[in-house]
Amino acid sequence: MTPPGPGAPASTYRLQFAPDFTFADAEAVVDYLDALGAGALYASPLLEAVPGSTHGYDVTDPTKAREDFGGEAGRVALSKAVKRAGLGFVVDVVPNHMAVENGRVNPWWWDVLQHGRSSRYAKYFDVDWDSGPLKLPFAGDEASEEHHEHYDLVFWRRGNTELNYRRFFDITTLAAVRVEDPEVFDATHDEVLRWVAAGEVTGLRVDHPDGLADPGGYVRRLKERSGAWVVVEKILGADEPLPVGWPAEGTTGYDALREVCGLFVDPAGEAGFTALAEELGVPTDFHAVERECRDLVTRTILRAEVRRIAALVDHPDRDAAERAVAEVMAGFPVYRSYLPEGLDAWQAAVASATSPAARALDEQVRADPGGELATRIQQTSGMVVAKGTEDTAFYRFTRFVALNEVGGAPDRFGVPVEEFHQRAARREAAHPHAMTALSTHDTKRSEDVRARLAVLSEIPDEFAEHVRRWTAAHPIDEPSLNALAWQSLVGAWPITADRMRAYLDKAAKEAKVRTTWTDHDEEFEAAVAAWPDEVLDGPVAAEVASFVDRVVEAGWSNALGQKLVQLAAPGVPDVYQGTELWDLSLVDPDNRRPVDYEVRRRLLARLDEGWLPDVDDSGAAKLHVVRHALRLRRERPELFRGYRPLPAAGPAAPHAVAFERTGLVAVATRLPVGLAAAGGWGGTVLPLPPGEWTDVLTSRSGLAGAPPLADLLDRYPVALLVRGDQ
Repeated sequence: MTPPGPGAPASTYRLQFAPDFTFADAEAVVDYLDALGAGALYASPLLEAVPGSTHGYDVTDPTKAREDFGGEAGRVALSKAVKRAGLGFVVDVVPNHMAVENGRVNPWWWDVLQHGRSSRYAKYFDVDWDSGPLKLPFAGDEASEEHHEHYDLVFWRRGNTELNYRRFFDITTLAAVRVEDPEVFDATHDEVLRWVAAGEVTGLRVDHPDGLADPGGYVRRLKERSGAWVVVEKILGADEPLPVGWPAEGTTGYDALREVCGLFVDPAGEAGFTALAEELGVPTDFHAVERECRDLVTRTILRAEVRRIAALVDHPDRDAAERAVAEVMAGFPVYRSYLPEGLDAWQAAVASATSPAARALDEQVRADPGGELATRIQQTSGMVVAKGTEDTAFYRFTRFVALNEVGGAPDRFGVPVEEFHQRAARREAAHPHAMTALSTHDTKRSEDVRARLAVLSEIPDEFAEHVRRWTAAHPIDEPSLNALAWQSLVGAWPITADRMRAYLDKAAKEAKVRTTWTDHDEEFEAAVAAWPDEVLDGPVAAEVASFVDRVVEAGWSNALGQKLVQLAAPGVPDVYQGTELWDLSLVDPDNRRPVDYEVRRRLLARLDEGWLPDVDDSGAAKLHVVRHALRLRRERPELFRGYRPLPAAGPAAPHAVAFERTGLVAVATRLPVGLAAAGGWGGTVLPLPPGEWTDVLTSRSGLAGAPPLADLLDRYPVALLVRGDQ
């Protein structure tokens, strides 16, 4: 196979590098990725990071490959293996921040600690030097305001909001970097750009662009300097387009995730889940919860950022200015605006504020949309939205958690088929090479957990009856966490007590209702920690297992359906590591557990010998779908162009979603419980475009006209048709 050029890959396969999964380990699975049909290896951050880091977003030295992974020699060896296999190589870059917890492992930060404002690297970090010495969190519990004259530092008690450097969200150990400065951009990107220039890297994934002072300018510079395929981790609102001035190929795919997964949620289940939530004491007004949570983070964990911005507002009442800044940032209908473009989002945010200083803030920002005030309030609003919505509201508004996903819209109960088709056609027209995703290292739960939870939307009353009984036996004394726990237990079943305990601990602290990461309720945390063992060792466990048995096959149907739709629809589909088989993971670090590639190799070898697997616990049916779709994408890219809805005809037509590309048709079953209750497909047919078609999943050929869906989908709940012979 000819190695790919700088264009978009046919698909990507995400690998999470860690000290126990190194360059050499990745090199050992390159042949498997090639055999699977992947278009590119898509790597988590590879630059030097905090020793022992399991994710790599805490970069300490952007000038060299990470030693924990095998250093430069290991990176080069992996690059050569990838190139020999004919795959692309996509790398995750982290432009927004660097790790500073241990100054000695970050040479730039260490120089700042030694020389303060006079350091040659002082301008690399976003420090408010005009406010005085660099203020750092102190490791002890006692208050300390000791001024170290030699180092130009002040150590403050941990948790104080008086810090004067911008952070990554509220993480004091991650200091923001000023990549808007050309010198800083060069220093932080030269090494990765060297890899691109050498043909060793063909694509770049940009982490958290909303935290940058000028995201559009950054993307333009990166695209110009690299010439590579560039996608951005931009979290779009449900109806928000990517800014037109960004020359990126598209986003990393959370918008597609919402659309694809929403197809398999029954909107008729909303009333039942709302009623159950109200009965349990769970909030049911999402926007009220969201606003409350955003307000909370502006008053607490992001107070330092609010105060720094308020100091820039030309208003005599500092308290009023702070309220205005906080209210405007909490009121954004999307993550941030990009003034002077996108004025609507800014206007909506200002209109939501009640502080009399909001008018002065608005006038000052409009007068200088490129100034420091406008820049800082926009780049910080994304932090408020992310921490308030994703990391707080999504753990409080737990009515139906399959919708509580990054880029999701929990107030929209599912995605109608017509809406999905419209958005898919729009993606093909505007961003055909954008990434699409179903699971990532940041998703709150894996695609197969969501697929199983989607089944519950078809049987809300039955699920509610179980939850009432289970809660009576083993309640968690916080309604939102209680509702989340039962849904998560069903979605991830079977799950160990240790995994469930770690998940609930994180969920409770993110919700910030009864306990937080910094202000602990030890008694409540102990009760939550005891809950998994109490449930799994008691009679309720058998009831949960029995209930899961009732929904597991429908969950598999949804999982296969959403996977095929993602792989065949417009965009560049990503397969997150291991999810070519069933994966029932929860939020990180649960979703970064090791992947057993030997099991996958053996199953893939059997499939290549002609085995048609059953849809069962092995997950081989999903691997079967993935390998066919990925191989077709790589070997016959001409099939994956254009987009046209293909409606079924007959009594069960709403249970099918199908579309045509160019000589390719994808068909998936939706709402399988309702389909079975109605007696199956009956006389429902799928009128095909002219010609004879072959289903590559079953090798059934000679399909033409309007085949009955009962026949087309008799073996699998999905079909992938190609015109003519395979």
